[in-house]
Amino acid sequence: MKPFAYTRATEEGAAIQTVASNTEAKFIAGGTNLLDLMKEGVTQPSQLVDITRLPLTLIEVIPGGVRIGALAKNSDVANNQLIQERYPLLSQAFLAGASPQLRNMASVGGNLLQRTRCYYFTDILMPCNKRQPGSGCAAIEGYNRIHAILGASDKCIATHPSDMCVALAALDATIRIQVADGIRTIPIAEFHVLPGETPEIDTVLQQGELIVSVDLPDSPFAKRSHYLKVRDRASYAFALVSVAAALDIDNGTIKGARIAMGGVAHKPWRSLEAENILIGAKPNEETFKAAAEVTLQEAKPQKYNKFKVEMAKRAIVRALTIVGEMA
Repeated sequence: MKPFAYTRATEEGAAIQTVASNTEAKFIAGGTNLLDLMKEGVTQPSQLVDITRLPLTLIEVIPGGVRIGALAKNSDVANNQLIQERYPLLSQAFLAGASPQLRNMASVGGNLLQRTRCYYFTDILMPCNKRQPGSGCAAIEGYNRIHAILGASDKCIATHPSDMCVALAALDATIRIQVADGIRTIPIAEFHVLPGETPEIDTVLQQGELIVSVDLPDSPFAKRSHYLKVRDRASYAFALVSVAAALDIDNGTIKGARIAMGGVAHKPWRSLEAENILIGAKPNEETFKAAAEVTLQEAKPQKYNKFKVEMAKRAIVRALTIVGEMA
């Protein structure tokens, strides 16, 4: 591991100024992803600015919804009564991720910034456009079982690893970011980016910008939502496919719907086309299958992950069926 300087921040402005003035500096909170990447030689910051002492841990009601501080621990959010009552989908997603030990360390802000998951990205001996732009993508011709089937490019087929972010996509969350001259807000749908020609860029966050909270709007989906995660083993495994599904049903008709997926793309994948099919329809298997078909209609699987297309369709139908049967 490359030697680095360490600073503990006690004030947001000073932390932002320190990182903004050094392109090789990074914020660190729980460090559950960053430290692994540093040990593997994937990223080598010259300075770490510890932000764990900043007052960004509150989970509180705000006009029109709930605000979650960026330094709130994943386990604290998952077990928070307010979140369990208003946004059970988010609680379920947190509890499906990682292990209890990691959830006790990982922060909400750090979860948003997890790097995309790929064997070749974390192996510094292999070519990877995400790690070293222009070097090539070893996954395209390699063992690509876990890789993307939607939204990929010829530069990168990695997938986004976060369970939390899939739920946030379904809940229309907004990310609040502290910059040098104030606060800017970014809808979760715009925060992560697809690989395109620049797979080294995961989010729209700029150097020195600090995530301070996630805002959740009041939701009509609290009673009927579910997070379904399909993985190789029941704990401490990333999703092969995951589905965040929510329905607002009135008198046997779907008034509103949300479908977001994980494990299939470079970012949480929201299917607006499927949601449009669901709205105004009856909550039955035929409707759910139609939504699944339209979600995967543009899927482009690789050699070893063709199974993901059918798996994703079945996961969507299963998640929606579970939600539709809720009282």
